Amino acid sequence: MVDNYGRTISYLRLSVTDLCNLRCKYCMPETGVCKKRHEDMLTEDEMVTAVTAAARLGIRKLRITGGEPLVKKNILSICRRASAVPGIEEVCVTTNGVLLKDFAADLKKSGVKRLNISLDTLDGEKFRRITRGGDLQAVLSGIETALAAGFRRIKINAVLMGGFNDDEISQLAGLTMKQSVDVRFIELMPMVDAGYKDFDYLPASVVLDRVPGLEPLSVDGVAKLYRLPGAVGSVGLISPVSDNFCDGCNRIRLTADGKFKPCLHKPEEFSVKGLDIAEMMEQFRRAVLAKPRWHGEFSGQSRAGREMNEIGG
Repeated sequence: MVDNYGRTISYLRLSVTDLCNLRCKYCMPETGVCKKRHEDMLTEDEMVTAVTAAARLGIRKLRITGGEPLVKKNILSICRRASAVPGIEEVCVTTNGVLLKDFAADLKKSGVKRLNISLDTLDGEKFRRITRGGDLQAVLSGIETALAAGFRRIKINAVLMGGFNDDEISQLAGLTMKQSVDVRFIELMPMVDAGYKDFDYLPASVVLDRVPGLEPLSVDGVAKLYRLPGAVGSVGLISPVSDNFCDGCNRIRLTADGKFKPCLHKPEEFSVKGLDIAEMMEQFRRAVLAKPRWHGEFSGQSRAGREMNEIGG
């Protein structure tokens, strides 16, 4: 489908759960989230039906997110069925990596083509602090297992936070030297009530100052790509705040409780819970045509109406 501003919408981000086994400070409250009733969440069949409806209207790439998707008991079945939907050319998963060591091989067998792994620091103590108790070694082991399972060009997402990981930018970029990983530095976005105010905002351009050896490559979707001389992987800069990429936005989101969300930072939502495939297709059309030209200026915080874990990372 094409929206009102001539953008072809071909990318769906499906959140399969708003629950997570970490409590990252910029993503969700320390106490977690209020668990919704089972009947208020999309069933596996409804998720697959929604993906099918979206594929019939031009969606080709599917990213499965959360919360943390690997805490979903039927995640492998969801991945396997979604990857078999006619029209879906690529299924990707975004994960915090804590459980990845146990899931990597099965995700590969279930049709998942690519992985994105959230990793904001390489310091074990800082990792425990930002995630409120997470184990860095579990994530690093998960990355190694995923590479051994045949995943290539794994993307590592690092949110830039002044006063927290700005002293690790060079070290994080250095992961690309010997491993088949691409490190993406993402600007901190001011969501609703999460603790993003604990950190200073940094523009993605700061990476170029801290890693002067980076050489420009190209643009890959929302990321401006660079490479260190002799590196295996690339470094990407994603700038939703300082240099928004709304003009090229090709995505739409579906929350775990069944709401198509046209824009991450806008409150508009279109429910598909309990609908048949024809009705879901109509809601998808409405959502696409409701996409704004851009998300607008951030005046203190996003107007999303939800925390990031409730929308899908």
